Amino acid sequence: MKKKDLEFFKNLLTDRLQELLSRADTTVTGMTKQKENFPDPTDRASHESNRSFELRIRDREHKLIKKIKKTIVRIDNGSFGICETCEEEISLQRLKARPVTTQCIECKKREEDMEKALGI
Repeated sequence: MKKKDLEFFKNLLTDRLQELLSRADTTVTGMTKQKENFPDPTDRASHESNRSFELRIRDREHKLIKKIKKTIVRIDNGSFGICETCEEEISLQRLKARPVTTQCIECKKREEDMEKALGI
């Protein structure tokens, strides 16, 4: 892969990482504030539902943060853009769509078909 492409992906991932980390800090700060008192049980339930939803989103983002960090390491060590299953190059189109991917589209399709067949 060209140096220019590697720099593009590293900058893209670094920016995304910073955005996710700042959002995580905001969530933690918001949840450590003094608890609100809701006289109406429906309001309380709605608040708890929204909070639960936000925590699920942050959990998914936390997993993405880990993937982004691993991808940046792969860029630095020269293994970025190589499918870890077949060891062929991953297309730029696939990397632009999902920069944290570790498999080419063919290997990922096979993996998903196998999971579907096994009912996973």
